Amino acid sequence: MFRVIRAIGFAALTLALSGAAAHATSRIKDLANIEGVRQNQLIGYGLVVGLNGTGDTLNNIPFTKQSLQAMLERMGVNIRGATIRTGNVAAVMVTGNLPPFATQGTRMDVTVSAMGDAKSLQGGTLLVTPLLGADGNVYAVAQGSLAINGFSAEGQAASVTRGVPTNGRIANGALVEREIEFALNKMPDVRLALRNSDFTTAKRIAAAVNDFLGAKTAEPVDPSTVRLTIPAEFKGNVVALLTEIEQLQVDPDLVAKIVIDERSGIIVMGRDVRVNTVAVAQGNLTVTISESPQVSQPAPFSNGRTVVTPNTRVGVQEDGRKLALVKAGVSLQQLVDGLNGLGIGPRDLIGILQAIKAAGAIQADIEVL
Repeated sequence: MFRVIRAIGFAALTLALSGAAAHATSRIKDLANIEGVRQNQLIGYGLVVGLNGTGDTLNNIPFTKQSLQAMLERMGVNIRGATIRTGNVAAVMVTGNLPPFATQGTRMDVTVSAMGDAKSLQGGTLLVTPLLGADGNVYAVAQGSLAINGFSAEGQAASVTRGVPTNGRIANGALVEREIEFALNKMPDVRLALRNSDFTTAKRIAAAVNDFLGAKTAEPVDPSTVRLTIPAEFKGNVVALLTEIEQLQVDPDLVAKIVIDERSGIIVMGRDVRVNTVAVAQGNLTVTISESPQVSQPAPFSNGRTVVTPNTRVGVQEDGRKLALVKAGVSLQQLVDGLNGLGIGPRDLIGILQAIKAAGAIQADIEVL
């Protein structure tokens, strides 16, 4: 256990050192999105056929049976009132993201997920499934053979399942049928939406754009938006302007934050985390309980009986450590180095960071996942 703790502490220190050295600029392309240039989510309901007896149980899943009957009726086959016992059909939900500026005839990937009690979609084929947008219109049609990453096998006394066999994907399985109109080149201004809202970053992006164009065309509206007025020389050719702007380098500012995942013991600290002068001590309390039962036997030829007498020993050991002083205004590297010097693991470090925050000595937000 001691080696594991030291290894984790060394890894945390290494990440801190590399994070401090990686104080570099980023492209505007990596910091912001062009408002209106985005994907659109699509969804559809369909049937997967060709399963090897691993589909829905029609008696238990009524919507699969109704969908199968409706599909066959459209094909001219009437099975109303007939008993259907096939296990090779499964009802599924089909989802996908329509790429921005996708034109008719282009293809997109789709994900297929079982809805009923199907055991596996391995070897199945998705029948023609319309994919609808939020407005109820059909934007794509999906069909094709599924690719499943997981599998499931079972016998009379044992079974094994690897991955999720009821979820699959069809690469280029949907054909775009309707385009979303978006006249980017005719827009008088463009708004850049920051992926991480920050006043300083928004101002730096606007300054970088204005310095590049030589005119005050970019203005930070709020911490999440920078409005860019299209210059006269780029009227009708916004794509060329955005191509130049998205390559500009900007030094993004970060909020001092500590993110803690208590389930896995992961701690991530931003580069601007600072602390005031504080003393920290950490100790472990170990309680040991041992049972040593003793057997008591009566003397020979006596009327007594053999009994077991319990014998319990309780020991308490406290591993105390001296106070460690963390000075004010230390860097992230020094903070991690000092906390690692206590010889503690991530679980104890979480408690120490929360205690320092409660004492008002740490200048950062703590977010617990």
